[in-house]
Amino acid sequence: MRIVLRSIRRFYNYYFHKEKEFARRLTTMLGFTPAYLTLFKLAFYHKSTFTSRDYAIANNERLEFLGDAVLSTIVAEYLFKKYPNSDEGFLTKMRSKIVKRNSFDDIADRMGLDLFLANYNQTRLSKSMLGNALEALVGALYIEVGYEKTKHYVIRRILRRYLDIHQLEEFDDNYKSQLLEWCQKNGRQIDYKVLAKYKSDKRDKFKVAVFVDGKKLGTADDFNKKSAEQMASERAMISLHIIGPNGQADAPAKAKKKSHKEEVDE
Repeated sequence: MRIVLRSIRRFYNYYFHKEKEFARRLTTMLGFTPAYLTLFKLAFYHKSTFTSRDYAIANNERLEFLGDAVLSTIVAEYLFKKYPNSDEGFLTKMRSKIVKRNSFDDIADRMGLDLFLANYNQTRLSKSMLGNALEALVGALYIEVGYEKTKHYVIRRILRRYLDIHQLEEFDDNYKSQLLEWCQKNGRQIDYKVLAKYKSDKRDKFKVAVFVDGKKLGTADDFNKKSAEQMASERAMISLHIIGPNGQADAPAKAKKKSHKEEVDE
């Protein structure tokens, strides 16, 4: 009976709902028409849109929390099956590369989530809002169809469509970790400082600087302090000629590691 009612709601949403255009755009992106349109609409409401005390249940933060956990589990399971002979360290690094904020921001942008966000928010859109919306969308999808179907969607229509998993094996953009390692090897002192915390579009924004031997070598602003530290670290590494402007190691070139062979592909 519940399945029949859900099918009726999906049919109604696609053809007769007052927001049928929204339902049809979701259908194109998801491959099916959601029964709970309000839930998916909530996935695109950012907290900066609301000022009332009940904003906690009127924006996408709760769905984002749920989607973040679901995505992390799906990616962990995917990598576990894809690389059966790899150790925990490799799997952890690969998961971090996939679920990091910049990856989700870029994927959400390519998926066109900015168009959905622009419809339901009056504030200026930022890249981090895109990644948040993607996580919230996955949270809504999990509530609508459950874990297995959500996993199928994430693997087929997100991971395989928007990520080059083999390129990620070789690429290391954890610039903070790389800079810390370089400083340790070369006996340098490194410090990170928050230079300022200010409001931008009703949100906290951080200005972070990285100092090497007391000299400020890189600064960056972002809504997420960790992201700002990463950007500042990258600029410091460019300043120190550890990497070039393209993010690749300067000469002498690093020896290329062999890729982990794909043995299982779900």
